[in-house]
Amino acid sequence: MSTETSRPVVPHHKLITVSLMLATMMQSLDGTIANVALPHIQGSLAGTQEQMSWVLTSYILAVAIMTPLTGWLAGQFGRKKVFLISIVGFTVASVLCGLAQNLSQMVAFRLLQGLAGAALVPLSQAILLDINPPERHARAMSTWVMGVTLGPILGPALGAWLTDQMSWRWVFYINIPIGVLALLGLGSFLTESKTRRSAFDFMGFATLSIAIAALQLMLDRGQLKDWFDATEIWIYAAVALVGFYLFVVHSMTTREPFIDLKMFKDRNFSTGAAFIFLIGVLLFATLVLLPPLLQDLLGYPVMTAGLLTAPRGFGTVLASLVFSRLLRNVDVRWVIAAGFAISAISLGQMCNFYLQMDDSIVAWTSVVQGFGVGLAYIPLATLTFGTLAPRFRNEATSVFNLLRNLGSSVGIAAVQALFIRNTQIMHARLGEHVTPFAGSLGANAHSLTELAAINGEVTRQATMIAYNNDFKLMLVLSLAAIPLVFLFRKPQAARTDMHVVAD
Repeated sequence: MSTETSRPVVPHHKLITVSLMLATMMQSLDGTIANVALPHIQGSLAGTQEQMSWVLTSYILAVAIMTPLTGWLAGQFGRKKVFLISIVGFTVASVLCGLAQNLSQMVAFRLLQGLAGAALVPLSQAILLDINPPERHARAMSTWVMGVTLGPILGPALGAWLTDQMSWRWVFYINIPIGVLALLGLGSFLTESKTRRSAFDFMGFATLSIAIAALQLMLDRGQLKDWFDATEIWIYAAVALVGFYLFVVHSMTTREPFIDLKMFKDRNFSTGAAFIFLIGVLLFATLVLLPPLLQDLLGYPVMTAGLLTAPRGFGTVLASLVFSRLLRNVDVRWVIAAGFAISAISLGQMCNFYLQMDDSIVAWTSVVQGFGVGLAYIPLATLTFGTLAPRFRNEATSVFNLLRNLGSSVGIAAVQALFIRNTQIMHARLGEHVTPFAGSLGANAHSLTELAAINGEVTRQATMIAYNNDFKLMLVLSLAAIPLVFLFRKPQAARTDMHVVAD
Protein backbone atom coordinates (compact mmCIF):
# COMPACT_ATOMS: atom_id res chain seq x y z
CA MET A 1 0.00 0.00 0.00
CA SER A 2 1.32 3.41 -0.91
CA THR A 3 -0.01 6.84 -1.76
CA GLU A 4 1.45 9.92 -3.42
CA THR A 5 2.94 11.03 -0.10
CA SER A 6 3.91 7.63 1.29
CA ARG A 7 6.36 4.86 0.48
CA PRO A 8 5.99 1.07 0.45
CA VAL A 9 6.34 -0.88 3.66
CA VAL A 10 9.88 -2.26 4.16
CA PRO A 11 10.29 -6.03 3.55
CA HIS A 12 10.18 -8.20 6.70
CA HIS A 13 8.62 -5.23 8.45
CA LYS A 14 6.98 -7.29 11.22
CA LEU A 15 10.09 -9.32 12.02
CA ILE A 16 12.15 -6.13 12.26
CA THR A 17 9.54 -4.56 14.54
CA VAL A 18 9.46 -7.57 16.87
CA SER A 19 13.27 -7.61 17.05
CA LEU A 20 13.36 -3.89 17.79
CA MET A 21 10.83 -4.29 20.58
CA LEU A 22 12.83 -7.12 22.14
CA ALA A 23 15.91 -4.90 22.24
CA THR A 24 13.90 -1.92 23.55
CA MET A 25 12.26 -3.92 26.32
CA MET A 26 15.60 -5.46 27.27
CA GLN A 27 17.12 -2.03 27.87
CA SER A 28 14.08 -0.42 29.52
CA LEU A 29 13.59 -3.49 31.72
CA ASP A 30 17.06 -3.14 33.23
CA GLY A 31 16.25 0.31 34.58
CA THR A 32 14.05 -1.23 37.30
CA ILE A 33 14.52 -5.01 37.36
CA ALA A 34 17.69 -4.80 39.48
CA ASN A 35 16.08 -2.56 42.13
CA VAL A 36 14.28 -5.37 43.98
CA ALA A 37 17.41 -7.54 43.90
CA LEU A 38 19.65 -4.91 45.54
CA PRO A 39 19.33 -6.31 49.11
CA HIS A 40 20.36 -9.76 47.83
CA ILE A 41 23.24 -8.28 45.81
CA GLN A 42 24.33 -6.31 48.86
CA GLY A 43 24.45 -9.45 50.99
CA SER A 44 26.26 -11.46 48.34
CA LEU A 45 28.88 -8.81 47.52
CA ALA A 46 29.23 -7.44 51.09
CA GLY A 47 28.52 -3.79 50.26
CA THR A 48 27.11 -0.95 52.33
CA GLN A 49 23.82 0.72 51.45
CA GLU A 50 25.60 3.83 50.12
CA GLN A 51 27.91 1.67 48.01
CA MET A 52 24.92 -0.22 46.60
CA SER A 53 23.43 3.04 45.34
CA TRP A 54 26.29 3.17 42.81
CA VAL A 55 25.01 -0.05 41.24
CA LEU A 56 22.01 1.98 40.07
CA THR A 57 23.75 5.35 39.69
CA SER A 58 26.54 4.02 37.45
CA TYR A 59 23.98 2.59 35.02
CA ILE A 60 21.85 5.75 34.98
CA LEU A 61 24.89 7.98 34.50
CA ALA A 62 26.20 5.90 31.61
CA VAL A 63 22.83 5.93 29.82
CA ALA A 64 22.42 9.69 30.35
CA ILE A 65 25.87 10.52 28.96
CA MET A 66 25.79 8.07 26.05
CA THR A 67 22.25 8.81 24.81
CA PRO A 68 23.09 12.16 23.13
CA LEU A 69 26.06 10.51 21.37
CA THR A 70 23.76 7.98 19.70
CA GLY A 71 22.66 10.34 16.93
CA TRP A 72 26.21 11.19 15.89
CA LEU A 73 27.34 7.55 15.94
CA ALA A 74 24.36 6.47 13.80
CA GLY A 75 25.11 9.21 11.29
CA GLN A 76 28.77 8.22 11.06
CA PHE A 77 28.57 4.44 10.95
CA GLY A 78 24.92 3.60 10.17
CA ARG A 79 22.05 2.69 12.49
CA LYS A 80 22.21 -1.05 11.91
CA LYS A 81 25.88 -1.33 12.80
CA VAL A 82 25.51 0.81 15.94
CA PHE A 83 22.37 -1.06 16.98
CA LEU A 84 23.91 -4.52 16.60
CA ILE A 85 27.07 -3.52 18.46
CA SER A 86 24.88 -2.10 21.23
CA ILE A 87 22.92 -5.35 21.56
CA VAL A 88 26.11 -7.41 21.73
CA GLY A 89 27.70 -5.04 24.23
CA PHE A 90 24.59 -4.90 26.43
CA THR A 91 24.17 -8.69 26.44
CA VAL A 92 27.84 -9.32 27.25
CA ALA A 93 27.76 -6.68 30.00
CA SER A 94 24.64 -8.36 31.45
CA VAL A 95 26.48 -11.68 31.62
CA LEU A 96 29.42 -9.97 33.35
CA CYS A 97 27.04 -8.37 35.89
CA GLY A 98 25.67 -11.82 36.68
CA LEU A 99 29.22 -13.17 37.14
CA ALA A 100 30.44 -10.25 39.31
CA GLN A 101 32.27 -11.38 42.45
CA ASN A 102 32.69 -8.04 44.22
CA LEU A 103 31.15 -4.58 44.31
CA SER A 104 33.83 -2.93 42.16
CA GLN A 105 33.21 -5.41 39.35
CA MET A 106 29.45 -4.93 39.61
CA VAL A 107 29.67 -1.13 39.34
CA ALA A 108 32.12 -1.37 36.41
CA PHE A 109 29.94 -3.87 34.53
CA ARG A 110 26.78 -1.83 35.17
CA LEU A 111 28.61 1.19 33.75
CA LEU A 112 29.48 -0.84 30.66
CA GLN A 113 25.88 -2.05 30.44
CA GLY A 114 24.60 1.52 30.44
CA LEU A 115 27.11 2.68 27.84
CA ALA A 116 26.23 -0.18 25.50
CA GLY A 117 22.45 -0.02 25.98
CA ALA A 118 21.93 3.74 25.71
CA ALA A 119 21.50 3.59 21.92
CA LEU A 120 18.81 0.90 21.90
CA VAL A 121 15.74 2.98 22.77
CA PRO A 122 16.38 6.12 20.64
CA LEU A 123 17.57 4.14 17.61
CA SER A 124 14.61 1.77 17.81
CA GLN A 125 12.33 4.80 17.62
CA ALA A 126 14.24 6.28 14.68
CA ILE A 127 14.26 2.95 12.81
CA LEU A 128 10.51 2.44 13.32
CA LEU A 129 9.82 5.92 11.95
CA ASP A 130 11.99 5.16 8.90
CA ILE A 131 10.71 1.67 8.03
CA ASN A 132 7.09 2.85 8.17
CA PRO A 133 5.44 5.26 5.73
CA PRO A 134 4.02 8.44 7.33
CA GLU A 135 0.48 7.05 7.51
CA ARG A 136 1.73 4.21 9.74
CA HIS A 137 3.80 6.32 12.12
CA ALA A 138 1.03 6.41 14.72
CA ARG A 139 0.78 2.62 14.79
CA ALA A 140 4.58 2.28 14.92
CA MET A 141 4.82 4.67 17.86
CA SER A 142 2.10 2.80 19.75
CA THR A 143 4.24 -0.33 19.45
CA TRP A 144 7.37 1.55 20.50
CA VAL A 145 5.70 3.11 23.54
CA MET A 146 4.58 -0.33 24.71
CA GLY A 147 8.18 -1.53 24.57
CA VAL A 148 9.48 1.51 26.45
CA THR A 149 6.84 1.56 29.19
CA LEU A 150 6.24 -2.15 29.79
CA GLY A 151 9.88 -2.71 30.74
CA PRO A 152 9.92 -0.43 33.81
CA ILE A 153 6.41 -1.56 34.80
CA LEU A 154 7.08 -5.30 34.64
CA GLY A 155 10.65 -5.01 35.93
CA PRO A 156 9.92 -5.13 39.69
CA ALA A 157 7.59 -8.15 39.43
CA LEU A 158 9.94 -10.08 37.14
CA GLY A 159 12.97 -9.14 39.25
CA ALA A 160 11.24 -10.30 42.44
CA TRP A 161 10.23 -13.63 40.87
CA LEU A 162 13.70 -14.33 39.48
CA THR A 163 15.36 -13.41 42.77
CA ASP A 164 12.99 -15.53 44.88
CA GLN A 165 12.84 -18.56 42.61
CA MET A 166 16.40 -18.66 41.26
CA SER A 167 19.07 -16.08 42.17
CA TRP A 168 19.72 -12.37 41.85
CA ARG A 169 22.20 -13.22 39.09
CA TRP A 170 19.29 -14.26 36.84
CA VAL A 171 18.08 -10.67 36.91
CA PHE A 172 20.97 -10.11 34.47
CA TYR A 173 21.10 -13.51 32.76
CA ILE A 174 17.50 -13.03 31.57
CA ASN A 175 18.91 -10.62 28.95
CA ILE A 176 20.85 -13.39 27.16
CA PRO A 177 17.96 -15.04 25.23
CA ILE A 178 16.34 -11.66 24.55
CA GLY A 179 19.58 -10.21 23.23
CA VAL A 180 20.33 -13.23 21.03
CA LEU A 181 16.86 -13.17 19.44
CA ALA A 182 17.02 -9.43 18.80
CA LEU A 183 20.52 -9.76 17.31
CA LEU A 184 19.50 -12.57 14.96
CA GLY A 185 16.34 -10.79 13.82
CA LEU A 186 17.92 -7.41 13.11
CA GLY A 187 21.13 -8.88 11.71
CA SER A 188 19.11 -10.89 9.19
CA PHE A 189 16.41 -8.46 8.08
CA LEU A 190 17.36 -4.84 8.87
CA THR A 191 19.08 -2.91 6.08
CA GLU A 192 21.75 -0.32 6.77
CA SER A 193 20.83 3.36 6.78
CA LYS A 194 22.63 6.08 4.86
CA THR A 195 25.57 7.62 6.65
CA ARG A 196 26.21 11.33 6.93
CA ARG A 197 29.83 12.01 7.80
CA SER A 198 30.50 15.00 10.05
CA ALA A 199 33.27 16.21 12.31
CA PHE A 200 32.99 15.25 15.95
CA ASP A 201 32.21 18.28 18.10
CA PHE A 202 34.26 17.32 21.16
CA MET A 203 33.55 20.62 22.95
CA GLY A 204 29.81 20.19 22.59
CA PHE A 205 29.91 16.56 23.69
CA ALA A 206 32.19 17.32 26.67
CA THR A 207 30.15 20.24 28.00
CA LEU A 208 26.84 18.38 27.63
CA SER A 209 28.22 15.18 29.19
CA ILE A 210 29.69 17.05 32.16
CA ALA A 211 26.41 18.93 32.68
CA ILE A 212 24.29 15.77 32.52
CA ALA A 213 26.65 13.84 34.81
CA ALA A 214 26.67 16.66 37.38
CA LEU A 215 22.88 16.99 37.27
CA GLN A 216 22.42 13.24 37.66
CA LEU A 217 24.84 13.07 40.59
CA MET A 218 23.06 16.00 42.25
CA LEU A 219 19.70 14.26 41.90
CA ASP A 220 20.95 10.84 43.02
CA ARG A 221 22.98 12.02 46.03
CA GLY A 222 20.89 15.02 47.01
CA GLN A 223 18.68 13.20 49.49
CA LEU A 224 21.64 11.33 51.00
CA LYS A 225 23.53 14.60 51.56
CA ASP A 226 20.49 16.66 52.67
CA TRP A 227 20.44 18.58 49.40
CA PHE A 228 21.77 22.13 49.47
CA ASP A 229 22.95 21.92 53.04
CA ALA A 230 25.94 20.05 51.61
CA THR A 231 28.80 21.67 49.67
CA GLU A 232 28.96 18.63 47.38
CA ILE A 233 25.44 19.28 46.04
CA TRP A 234 26.20 22.97 45.44
CA ILE A 235 29.25 21.95 43.40
CA TYR A 236 27.18 19.54 41.28
CA ALA A 237 24.53 22.21 40.70
CA ALA A 238 27.10 24.84 39.69
CA VAL A 239 28.89 22.46 37.32
CA ALA A 240 25.56 21.46 35.72
CA LEU A 241 24.49 25.08 35.16
CA VAL A 242 27.85 26.15 33.73
CA GLY A 243 28.02 23.02 31.58
CA PHE A 244 24.56 23.55 30.05
CA TYR A 245 25.30 27.25 29.48
CA LEU A 246 28.57 26.52 27.69
CA PHE A 247 26.90 23.78 25.64
CA VAL A 248 24.12 26.08 24.40
CA VAL A 249 26.48 28.98 23.61
CA HIS A 250 28.92 26.68 21.81
CA SER A 251 26.18 24.90 19.85
CA MET A 252 24.77 28.20 18.62
CA THR A 253 28.13 29.51 17.45
CA THR A 254 29.86 26.50 15.85
CA ARG A 255 29.39 25.27 12.28
CA GLU A 256 28.84 21.59 13.03
CA PRO A 257 27.45 21.30 16.57
CA PHE A 258 27.24 18.02 18.45
CA ILE A 259 23.46 18.48 18.62
CA ASP A 260 21.89 20.82 16.09
CA LEU A 261 19.62 23.09 18.13
CA LYS A 262 17.80 24.13 14.93
CA MET A 263 15.50 21.15 15.49
CA PHE A 264 13.90 23.10 18.34
CA LYS A 265 12.63 25.65 15.82
CA ASP A 266 10.01 23.04 14.95
CA ARG A 267 7.15 23.91 17.31
CA ASN A 268 5.86 20.36 17.55
CA PHE A 269 9.25 18.97 18.49
CA SER A 270 10.01 21.63 21.10
CA THR A 271 6.53 21.21 22.63
CA GLY A 272 6.87 17.42 22.55
CA ALA A 273 10.27 17.68 24.25
CA ALA A 274 8.67 19.55 27.15
CA PHE A 275 5.83 17.04 27.39
CA ILE A 276 8.06 13.96 27.33
CA PHE A 277 9.99 15.46 30.25
CA LEU A 278 6.69 15.74 32.14
CA ILE A 279 5.67 12.19 31.23
CA GLY A 280 9.01 11.00 32.58
CA VAL A 281 8.14 12.67 35.87
CA LEU A 282 4.61 11.25 36.07
CA LEU A 283 5.39 7.70 34.94
CA PHE A 284 8.57 6.94 36.85
CA ALA A 285 7.87 8.92 40.02
CA THR A 286 4.72 6.86 40.59
CA LEU A 287 6.62 3.64 39.92
CA VAL A 288 9.13 4.63 42.60
CA LEU A 289 6.48 5.56 45.19
CA LEU A 290 4.19 2.53 44.97
CA PRO A 291 6.58 -0.37 45.82
CA PRO A 292 7.75 1.06 49.19
CA LEU A 293 4.19 2.12 50.00
CA LEU A 294 2.97 -1.44 49.46
CA GLN A 295 5.95 -3.22 51.05
CA ASP A 296 7.07 -0.98 53.90
CA LEU A 297 3.80 0.64 54.90
CA LEU A 298 1.13 -1.93 54.03
CA GLY A 299 3.33 -4.99 54.61
CA TYR A 300 2.89 -6.74 51.24
CA PRO A 301 5.58 -9.24 50.14
CA VAL A 302 7.86 -8.11 47.31
CA MET A 303 6.23 -10.45 44.81
CA THR A 304 2.71 -9.27 45.67
CA ALA A 305 3.76 -5.63 45.42
CA GLY A 306 5.20 -6.30 41.98
CA LEU A 307 2.02 -8.02 40.81
CA LEU A 308 -0.11 -5.10 42.03
CA THR A 309 1.88 -2.60 39.97
CA ALA A 310 2.01 -4.84 36.89
CA PRO A 311 -1.61 -4.04 35.82
CA ARG A 312 -0.32 -0.61 34.81
CA GLY A 313 1.16 -2.40 31.79
CA PHE A 314 -2.24 -3.80 30.83
CA GLY A 315 -3.60 -0.25 30.88
CA THR A 316 -0.85 0.86 28.47
CA VAL A 317 -1.57 -2.04 26.12
CA LEU A 318 -5.28 -1.17 26.22
CA ALA A 319 -4.43 2.44 25.37
CA SER A 320 -2.53 1.31 22.28
CA LEU A 321 -5.57 -0.68 21.14
CA VAL A 322 -7.97 2.19 21.74
CA PHE A 323 -5.61 4.73 20.18
CA SER A 324 -6.32 3.91 16.53
CA ARG A 325 -10.08 3.89 17.08
CA LEU A 326 -10.06 7.30 18.71
CA LEU A 327 -8.11 8.88 15.88
CA ARG A 328 -10.71 8.20 13.19
CA ASN A 329 -12.43 11.56 13.62
CA VAL A 330 -10.65 13.14 16.63
CA ASP A 331 -7.88 15.71 16.71
CA VAL A 332 -4.79 13.96 18.06
CA ARG A 333 -4.23 16.79 20.53
CA TRP A 334 -7.54 15.99 22.21
CA VAL A 335 -6.35 12.42 22.66
CA ILE A 336 -3.23 13.62 24.49
CA ALA A 337 -5.36 15.92 26.64
CA ALA A 338 -7.69 13.00 27.45
CA GLY A 339 -4.66 10.91 28.44
CA PHE A 340 -3.49 13.51 30.94
CA ALA A 341 -7.06 13.91 32.26
CA ILE A 342 -7.40 10.14 32.83
CA SER A 343 -4.00 10.08 34.49
CA ALA A 344 -5.19 12.92 36.74
CA ILE A 345 -8.28 10.87 37.68
CA SER A 346 -6.10 7.96 38.77
CA LEU A 347 -3.82 10.27 40.76
CA GLY A 348 -6.91 11.74 42.41
CA GLN A 349 -7.82 8.23 43.54
CA MET A 350 -4.27 7.71 44.83
CA CYS A 351 -4.59 10.88 46.91
CA ASN A 352 -7.25 8.98 48.91
CA PHE A 353 -5.14 5.87 49.63
CA TYR A 354 -5.43 4.77 53.27
CA LEU A 355 -3.81 2.17 55.50
CA GLN A 356 -6.73 -0.27 55.53
CA MET A 357 -7.49 -0.16 51.80
CA ASP A 358 -8.07 -3.29 49.74
CA ASP A 359 -5.39 -4.31 47.25
CA SER A 360 -7.93 -4.13 44.41
CA ILE A 361 -7.88 -0.34 44.78
CA VAL A 362 -4.15 -0.30 44.01
CA ALA A 363 -4.57 -2.58 41.01
CA TRP A 364 -7.47 -0.55 39.62
CA THR A 365 -5.70 2.81 39.92
CA SER A 366 -2.62 1.26 38.28
CA VAL A 367 -4.68 0.16 35.28
CA VAL A 368 -6.30 3.59 34.96
CA GLN A 369 -3.00 5.45 35.17
CA GLY A 370 -1.33 3.07 32.72
CA PHE A 371 -4.19 3.71 30.31
CA GLY A 372 -3.95 7.49 30.77
CA VAL A 373 -0.17 7.70 30.38
CA GLY A 374 -0.30 5.38 27.37
CA LEU A 375 -3.05 7.43 25.76
CA ALA A 376 -0.93 10.58 26.16
CA TYR A 377 2.45 9.03 25.35
CA ILE A 378 1.56 7.24 22.09
CA PRO A 379 0.15 10.21 20.12
CA LEU A 380 2.80 12.44 21.71
CA ALA A 381 5.58 10.30 20.23
CA THR A 382 3.83 10.55 16.84
CA LEU A 383 3.01 14.25 16.91
CA THR A 384 6.46 15.32 18.13
CA PHE A 385 8.12 14.00 14.97
CA GLY A 386 5.19 14.65 12.61
CA THR A 387 6.57 17.92 11.19
CA LEU A 388 10.29 17.48 11.90
CA ALA A 389 12.66 17.15 8.94
CA PRO A 390 13.90 13.53 8.57
CA ARG A 391 17.54 14.70 8.61
CA PHE A 392 17.14 15.53 12.32
CA ARG A 393 15.70 12.10 13.19
CA ASN A 394 18.82 10.49 14.68
CA GLU A 395 19.61 13.44 16.91
CA ALA A 396 15.98 14.21 17.70
CA THR A 397 15.14 10.72 18.98
CA SER A 398 18.27 10.84 21.16
CA VAL A 399 17.26 14.20 22.65
CA PHE A 400 13.66 13.00 23.06
CA ASN A 401 14.72 9.98 25.10
CA LEU A 402 17.36 11.93 27.02
CA LEU A 403 14.68 14.36 28.20
CA ARG A 404 12.43 11.45 29.21
CA ASN A 405 15.27 10.03 31.31
CA LEU A 406 16.08 13.41 32.84
CA GLY A 407 12.39 13.92 33.62
CA SER A 408 12.27 10.60 35.44
CA SER A 409 15.40 11.50 37.44
CA VAL A 410 14.04 14.91 38.40
CA GLY A 411 10.63 13.45 39.28
CA ILE A 412 12.06 10.65 41.39
CA ALA A 413 14.38 13.01 43.28
CA ALA A 414 11.57 15.54 43.85
CA VAL A 415 8.96 13.09 45.17
CA GLN A 416 11.47 11.33 47.42
CA ALA A 417 12.68 14.62 48.91
CA LEU A 418 9.12 15.86 49.44
CA PHE A 419 8.09 12.51 50.88
CA ILE A 420 10.79 12.53 53.55
CA ARG A 421 10.19 16.16 54.52
CA ASN A 422 6.41 15.78 54.54
CA THR A 423 6.69 12.68 56.72
CA GLN A 424 8.65 14.68 59.29
CA ILE A 425 6.24 17.62 59.15
CA MET A 426 3.14 15.43 59.41
CA HIS A 427 4.66 13.45 62.29
CA ALA A 428 5.25 16.67 64.22
CA ARG A 429 1.72 17.95 63.54
CA LEU A 430 0.01 14.69 64.45
CA GLY A 431 2.21 14.33 67.53
CA GLU A 432 0.94 17.66 68.83
CA HIS A 433 -2.47 16.09 69.34
CA VAL A 434 -1.24 13.04 71.26
CA THR A 435 -1.56 14.05 74.94
CA PRO A 436 -2.72 12.26 78.11
CA PHE A 437 -6.08 13.94 77.49
CA ALA A 438 -6.44 12.87 73.83
CA GLY A 439 -8.84 9.98 74.36
CA SER A 440 -7.82 6.33 74.42
CA LEU A 441 -4.62 6.87 72.39
CA GLY A 442 -3.06 9.29 74.86
CA ALA A 443 -4.50 7.60 77.93
CA ASN A 444 -2.61 4.37 77.11
CA ALA A 445 0.82 6.02 77.31
CA HIS A 446 1.91 4.60 80.65
CA SER A 447 5.26 3.01 79.68
CA LEU A 448 8.07 3.31 77.17
CA THR A 449 6.70 0.33 75.24
CA GLU A 450 3.30 1.96 74.94
CA LEU A 451 4.88 5.28 73.94
CA ALA A 452 6.89 3.49 71.25
CA ALA A 453 3.71 1.84 69.95
CA ILE A 454 1.92 5.19 69.82
CA ASN A 455 4.89 6.79 68.06
CA GLY A 456 4.91 3.95 65.53
CA GLU A 457 1.24 4.51 64.74
CA VAL A 458 1.75 8.27 64.39
CA THR A 459 4.65 7.57 61.99
CA ARG A 460 2.47 5.24 59.89
CA GLN A 461 -0.26 7.85 59.60
CA ALA A 462 2.26 10.61 58.80
CA THR A 463 3.86 8.41 56.13
CA MET A 464 0.51 7.75 54.48
CA ILE A 465 -0.26 11.47 54.39
CA ALA A 466 3.18 12.15 52.86
CA TYR A 467 2.48 9.64 50.08
CA ASN A 468 -0.90 11.29 49.44
CA ASN A 469 0.76 14.71 49.21
CA ASP A 470 3.18 13.43 46.58
CA PHE A 471 0.28 12.10 44.54
CA LYS A 472 -1.43 15.50 44.86
CA LEU A 473 1.65 17.18 43.38
CA MET A 474 1.57 14.88 40.35
CA LEU A 475 -2.21 15.45 40.06
CA VAL A 476 -1.61 19.20 39.79
CA LEU A 477 1.09 18.66 37.15
CA SER A 478 -1.23 16.47 35.08
CA LEU A 479 -4.04 19.02 35.16
CA ALA A 480 -1.67 21.90 34.38
CA ALA A 481 -0.41 20.08 31.27
CA ILE A 482 -3.86 19.72 29.65
CA PRO A 483 -4.30 23.27 28.22
CA LEU A 484 -0.66 23.31 27.05
CA VAL A 485 -1.40 20.41 24.68
CA PHE A 486 -2.78 22.85 22.14
CA LEU A 487 0.64 24.42 21.66
CA PHE A 488 1.15 21.52 19.25
CA ARG A 489 0.70 22.30 15.57
CA LYS A 490 -1.29 19.61 13.82
CA PRO A 491 0.72 17.88 11.03
CA GLN A 492 -0.59 18.44 7.51
CA ALA A 493 -0.94 14.71 6.90
CA ALA A 494 -2.73 14.02 10.16
CA ARG A 495 -6.11 13.38 8.57
CA THR A 496 -4.66 10.75 6.22
CA ASP A 497 -2.79 9.14 9.10
CA MET A 498 -5.96 8.81 11.14
CA HIS A 499 -7.91 6.89 8.55
CA VAL A 500 -5.13 4.44 7.72
CA VAL A 501 -4.18 3.77 11.35
CA ALA A 502 -7.78 2.98 12.16
CA ASP A 503 -7.96 0.23 9.50
